[in-house]
Amino acid sequence: MTAPAAQRLADGVLAGDRRVLAQAITLVESTRADHRAQADDLLERVLARSGGALRLGVSGAPGVGKSTFIEAFGLFLTGRGRRVAVLAVDPSSQRSKGSILGDKTRMQELARAAAAFIRPSPAGGTLGGVARRTREAMLLCEAAGFDVVIVETVGVGQSETAVADMVDMFLLLLQPGAGDELQGFKRGIIELADLFVVTKADSDLAEAATRAAAQYQGALQFLRPVSPRWRPPVLRCSALTGEGIADVWAAAERYRETLQASGDLTARRAAQARAWMWSEISETVLAALRAHPEVRRQIADLEAAVTAGRTSPAAAARRLLQAFLGEAPRPLA
Repeated sequence: MTAPAAQRLADGVLAGDRRVLAQAITLVESTRADHRAQADDLLERVLARSGGALRLGVSGAPGVGKSTFIEAFGLFLTGRGRRVAVLAVDPSSQRSKGSILGDKTRMQELARAAAAFIRPSPAGGTLGGVARRTREAMLLCEAAGFDVVIVETVGVGQSETAVADMVDMFLLLLQPGAGDELQGFKRGIIELADLFVVTKADSDLAEAATRAAAQYQGALQFLRPVSPRWRPPVLRCSALTGEGIADVWAAAERYRETLQASGDLTARRAAQARAWMWSEISETVLAALRAHPEVRRQIADLEAAVTAGRTSPAAAARRLLQAFLGEAPRPLA
């Protein structure tokens, strides 16, 4: 891509052109080396206009209604003049490496909203199931003028940690069941959350949702909050009726105001940027190692030696690193 072409792409993103934004995200998601260089150029051109959005992570167990909640929440926000981008990370098949990419189907009404942008991205095998370039897609959405960016995770697991490390506020959606449902979540995931929302608080489940919210709130008193200045509340809402959706947004705004006033939000983003840099280094170096000709020549034999118990994984790893670094090989242990 020539410099004028890169500038035209950047100009389209900055103008809020959703078609160009989609093209830009496709570029940053590409694994081709030439595309990577072009993506870096593009990001440098728009970086100054990023950072202005409230970044929200949304997760919960399968069946909790993540997509239904996000659509109702997004429509609420666009109805009040907000521009909303949804980055939905879809699970990739370990067999075919394909992904479901069905979020536009599940959020049809929000997808049609002029002030909304929905981008499903395959997880692609990245640690935790979170797309490697979700952070860069988030920056592009901010540069395009979206003032709320929502990252929907695959489900409860390592992906939550990855998402919490890239957003300002992490929402955990809960089923309107018994309060002991918290036992079904890993403690570390619960401790990441800045806001808990009991979903499906309507019809026959309304009373159950109210009871569950109270039980969750009681259980959370024994956990240390992410920030000493913010104790995560437990809210209830119905995506079908809209009840409680405004309360979720009000809580998000209070959270941002509280952490901005204390400087915690700035510090959190700075720490995330540093972690992002080292994560990028780790993944880039690992990819380079796997692609190194001498490493590729030795991988099969060393994997066989480890599998057969003829050498330890640590010794085999050292051998591959020596090949990558061009060092003289040492005898295997």
